[in-house]
Amino acid sequence: MNKPLENNISRIDSLKLSTEPTFKNVFGDSWDDLPIVMKKHYVNRPYSKDRAIVEGTLDIMCAGPIKLLAPLFWLMGNIPPRNENGVAATVYFDSDENSKAFHFNRIFYFKNRKPYHFRSRMVPVTDNEIIELMRFGFGWRMNYCWEDNRVKLKHKGYVFNLFGYLIPMPLTFFIGEGNAEEVAIDDNTFAMDVRITHSLWGEIYGYKGQFKVTQEI
Repeated sequence: MNKPLENNISRIDSLKLSTEPTFKNVFGDSWDDLPIVMKKHYVNRPYSKDRAIVEGTLDIMCAGPIKLLAPLFWLMGNIPPRNENGVAATVYFDSDENSKAFHFNRIFYFKNRKPYHFRSRMVPVTDNEIIELMRFGFGWRMNYCWEDNRVKLKHKGYVFNLFGYLIPMPLTFFIGEGNAEEVAIDDNTFAMDVRITHSLWGEIYGYKGQFKVTQEI
């Protein structure tokens, strides 16, 4: 069991300084190498009201265990378990006035369905390690890095957030390993590719597409 999230707050965080982007420390020395669009994407500061907005379209697929568990994913407000191309999507990147969490509010506009909200928050843990926390305490642990001219999110397992304590969950064998990449297209546009790959089923989930920054901080 990991230390509670609130105990992972450094002294500088406790001072609630909001002059530096949350992800500047996550990317470390690579921050200055990021393309302009990536800095627009990750420029949110902690303990602030910062908001950036991106809009784009995604091709979404699901298969295997994700498809079988689709009702549970819909109920939990998690990744949308649907097969559809050209899905319009808007993502709000919001800072938190009371913490260093980086909030994602994703809205998917599927055909013949009400807009679907998938909300999560990224919480820096140590150096380039991030926990993405979703509803009901489920979390994805990952490493964030700038490598091969792209942002990479590398799978490190799943956790359950119980009153701030991060409990490792051995679910990779059952629901697969998540990885993602983001590549700059120009100063305002980036492409992203998110995949969940299972050791037996192969690729069981993914969404990929392009987003344009429509509101900067």
